[in-house]
Amino acid sequence: MSDPNDVDVDIDVYGWVLEHRTVNVDAVAAGTGREAEEVRRSVARLRAARLLHVSPGDPSVAFAVAPDTAAEQLVAPLEAQIREQQRAISGIREDLGRFLPHYLGRRSAGDSLEVLENLEEVRGALNRASLACTTEMLSSQPGGGSRVPEAMQEALRRDEAMLQRGISIRTLYHHTARFNGPSQAYVAAASALGAQYRTAHELFGRLIAFDRELAFIPVADGSWGAVVVREPSTVAYLCDIFDQTWDLASPFSAAAGQGLEEVAREIHETIIRLLAAGLKDEAIARRLGMSLRTARRHIADIMQELGAGSRFQAGVAAAARGLLDLEAEAGSEVGSAAGREGEPDVG
Repeated sequence: MSDPNDVDVDIDVYGWVLEHRTVNVDAVAAGTGREAEEVRRSVARLRAARLLHVSPGDPSVAFAVAPDTAAEQLVAPLEAQIREQQRAISGIREDLGRFLPHYLGRRSAGDSLEVLENLEEVRGALNRASLACTTEMLSSQPGGGSRVPEAMQEALRRDEAMLQRGISIRTLYHHTARFNGPSQAYVAAASALGAQYRTAHELFGRLIAFDRELAFIPVADGSWGAVVVREPSTVAYLCDIFDQTWDLASPFSAAAGQGLEEVAREIHETIIRLLAAGLKDEAIARRLGMSLRTARRHIADIMQELGAGSRFQAGVAAAARGLLDLEAEAGSEVGSAAGREGEPDVG
């Protein structure tokens, strides 16, 4: 009955039967001005839609059925199927729910650490933590140019739901995120909803924390797994590191004009310090959240600018130009590198 012409015919036939209580084709055709074949097809459609009831004793006699009554007759089987499916869903959840205590039994309620071994477990735990979050989510996301647009759309929907509940969201990115189109679009959209974003030339690593009670950090093998931290002192320590980095970071909103020039200068100076500290290209790329190819391009430009043929020569030349304090800066970087050289690069 979706064809507009069919609908017009059906309305005429339905109205005629409603008043005259007959489906005699010739009579209906004469009364409605429709062709006999049109009437015949219309009666079939109306009967299928339960809008006409033909008398069993006399096929020419028919009654028009109220539309809501006809709808109930058609909907009833569908509702019965839905109820059956709902019972099946409840049964599945109840049956599988019996296994939950055994799954959770692998760690006692007092355990402060839980290792999630695959991406599906991590996503599930993050979704549950997001739904249970009541006040604040903190996130440190190293990297800047490798954000996947599809994943960012999924994250935006999750963050939007949290922001609508009044949850505070603060996120740290590397400076390189300012030069990435998808990252810029994501930050603009989420900022409009109330989230806050800042960038730094270096980050301490990946972290997601909820309500300063639950934290997620990457596993050491560089896989998609994660470690869930519940121990209060450890979570507080991680959140304190986040707060200290946040205070020194630059608002993402300053990404235009002088903002980009400033972060580009900081990246340039940081690479010089890391070169002087003896870090390899891969470590520098990881520390600054950029691809190895991009890091090597920056390094080549700096080496050429300083007229240096080695990292040692670059450090000496940079110190001679006053670009770094070898005793304070390079020594600090060496200590920092020793503490973080093994940090995993988790996507």
